[in-house]
Amino acid sequence: MKFRLLAGLALLCLARTLSAQSFVNDTIQEVVITATGTNHLLKDAPVQTEVITSKMLRNYSGRSIEEILGGLAASFAFSEDDMGSHLQMNGLGNSYILILIDGKRIHGDVGGENDLSLIDPQNIEKIEIVKGASSALYGSDAIAGVINIITRKHRNEGLLLENSTRYGSYNDIRQHNAIGLNFGKLSSLTNFQLQHSDGWQNTATEYTTGTEPPIYDSANKTVNRHTNAQLAQQFTWKPKKDLELYAGGSIYGKRIYRPCGKYARFDVHTYDLQYRNASASMGGKLALEGNDYVSFDLDWNRHAYMYYFTATTLVEDYEKSKGTIYYPYYPYLPDQTELQSDQQRTMANLKGVFSLPGGNLLNTGGEFRYDWLNAPTRVEGQKVADWTGAIYAQDEWKREFGKGNLIYLAGGVRFNLNRQFGFSFTPKFSAMLGLGKPWRIRATWSEGFKTPTPKELHYRYVKQMGGTWLYLGNLSLRPQTSDYFSLSGEYTLRSLMVTVTGYYNSVKDMITLVTIPNYQAPAEYIIQYDPIKTRQYQNVEDARTKGVDFNIRYSFKEFATSLGYSWLDTDANQYDSGHDRMHQVIIDGTAHHKGTFSLTWNHRFSPVYALGTGLHGRMSSMRYYQDNGNGKGYQIWRLTTSHDFGSFKKTTLRAEAGIDNIFNYVDRAPHGLHLGTTTPGRTFYVSMSVRFSQGKKFGKIKSNITDSNKQSNEDN
Repeated sequence: MKFRLLAGLALLCLARTLSAQSFVNDTIQEVVITATGTNHLLKDAPVQTEVITSKMLRNYSGRSIEEILGGLAASFAFSEDDMGSHLQMNGLGNSYILILIDGKRIHGDVGGENDLSLIDPQNIEKIEIVKGASSALYGSDAIAGVINIITRKHRNEGLLLENSTRYGSYNDIRQHNAIGLNFGKLSSLTNFQLQHSDGWQNTATEYTTGTEPPIYDSANKTVNRHTNAQLAQQFTWKPKKDLELYAGGSIYGKRIYRPCGKYARFDVHTYDLQYRNASASMGGKLALEGNDYVSFDLDWNRHAYMYYFTATTLVEDYEKSKGTIYYPYYPYLPDQTELQSDQQRTMANLKGVFSLPGGNLLNTGGEFRYDWLNAPTRVEGQKVADWTGAIYAQDEWKREFGKGNLIYLAGGVRFNLNRQFGFSFTPKFSAMLGLGKPWRIRATWSEGFKTPTPKELHYRYVKQMGGTWLYLGNLSLRPQTSDYFSLSGEYTLRSLMVTVTGYYNSVKDMITLVTIPNYQAPAEYIIQYDPIKTRQYQNVEDARTKGVDFNIRYSFKEFATSLGYSWLDTDANQYDSGHDRMHQVIIDGTAHHKGTFSLTWNHRFSPVYALGTGLHGRMSSMRYYQDNGNGKGYQIWRLTTSHDFGSFKKTTLRAEAGIDNIFNYVDRAPHGLHLGTTTPGRTFYVSMSVRFSQGKKFGKIKSNITDSNKQSNEDN
């Protein structure tokens, strides 16, 4: 019956005529910038780009960036825990994925994972995704791809006031507030976000080895209670119509509350996890003739991670414990903190885009990055630093031939100079062939480059896991490199868009932790810690990922539907310490099949009321791991509704309500084993948003508003 209903609906979709306003047409008219660093309509971008539009974001109503990416793009997978989001894209993990906010690198590495709660879902305009190596433009880290999160902008709206409050199961609270002001040439935008969840426990069972008795009363939670808040401020000044300057900053805090009490296994958690972030930035953009411009940016970011003690705890510390009766242990009292990592980064960028004779467009610039790390308990020497300088250039050439046919070529190279690893360069070449209006064929070859992090070079950390484990960095590490190839075809006709992309990514000299004999470690560490196992970062893996991504979008009148599918295969040459040899394995976290589905309907019943509904699904086959079991396959469906109440004296109201995980699927694998998904089962949410916009600047309206809008349209 369900199959007949879906089949009938599909036939109805194909039979209906296209309305004037098409979801697919809206999509292909999106202006994208991430792939080449220059503005292009999505349909004309020479590099394959996937876009999650503002309309898709509103229909999906995701509570977090993890939920949005996992539900609307089939190539992503997440396995969240206290240390971060464990994002994977097309087989490669966090450290190979570059995440940008408005073109700037996100800063928040914890244990190799990014804290994506830094991103306010209510402040996202759209998301651009470029897969494959992009080091020619973006430098180190962009081996698997780039995710650029474009935030909503405050443009000539006079007074802007926003409030959005969302409440869901498990006391899940999401709060967003914004205040925008315009005073002639000066504008201000203040954003605040709060996120909280009480967490949940899917099982009380602990995984044990065959020598230990079963554990059925664990206090561990699947997701711990947590609270985070962020306050951000930006000022923009436009002294003349062709010059715009900005300055801003943010502060962020997060606390993860870990369960305390008698455990059936191991010990008592006596500390929570606490994070303190801050950022400051300034820059500007000077418009030149036509669409040419020069821009500069200067950014500073800090991410600090510490233990927040909830009970008196003795911590091994030879320096602090001198002269105490606890030697070599130092007592931390409740409400005291112990710094684990303080990472700071300063970046300076200069960029220019220039039109050249013969239909060429040059994008060129330079970058300097300085990284500083203070980790008293986790790196050799406690404090380390690194810097990288780079220049890059990319040329684009477009030529039309025949009716509706065109060819677009883009080639670039980046030259890097790193403090420790010297000189390197990374090239990239892309081509697009347009065959009439419906067909686009794109091909890309690019190299990726990633230098070892200060942590991988200088790590020195001791962990108690049924004995002492010693983790070490390695000053002999080599940079990681990659070769990426992709070929894609796109067909767009009126309300239908179909995209198929095949890719192959080969990563050389991958860095991973390897178990080494104790005699290979520094003798002073072995004497001091007497570890049962020592692990060190080494270049021992070469890895390959290959796959096919398929996307289809179709719209008809008030309906829109999309289907995404990703097939992935991976392998890596991994070191087997037990037999002192390399053997081939699947990369941890690989799922061969993933998919997403959306069907939405939006209808305006009157000038003051519009209804939106949506059915969304995400699916994954089994995720493979070398240790601690595989993650089970799953499919999760959600139902969303939205209610827009028009505009009342410049005020708009929007209410949302929905059900996530309609069929109440829960992965109850014991703690310590891998999960396919951490969902607690069926959950509910409601939200209310209020927005007041004055619609014009305070005081006299300046003529450069029209000029600015005209320039924006020319760019588009």
